Amino acid sequence: MIRVVAAVIEVDDEFLVTRRPQGSHLAGLWEFPGGKVDAGETHAQALVRELREELGVEVEVGTLLFESSHAYADRTIGLSFYRCRLQGRPRPLLGQQMRWVARLDLGGLDFPPADDDLVKRLIGADARQP
Repeated sequence: MIRVVAAVIEVDDEFLVTRRPQGSHLAGLWEFPGGKVDAGETHAQALVRELREELGVEVEVGTLLFESSHAYADRTIGLSFYRCRLQGRPRPLLGQQMRWVARLDLGGLDFPPADDDLVKRLIGADARQP
């Protein structure tokens, strides 16, 4: 199983999402930024590294929000989503698209199947940040 972590970053009821680039697994789908956990890394260390590499920002890793797993035809992933707070202004460094999406508009984007349950939860009122 491939361990993956993702940052759920919410500002003013909008979420930061990025689009998987052409040539990558699940190309063209939207996702919460993050990536694979390298050997010897904690989830928090992986999120800090990934957001630095992908978006040029530091991030404060908060609480675990949701976990899921999904078996794709060529791989199985275990995905952990953490609430995170940005320290700086994100900018896409790897040529990926990036945008802020209103809570109720999340359902209109194409996300990977492993993200479906989280997206449904975020659209619901119970997931709003205090």
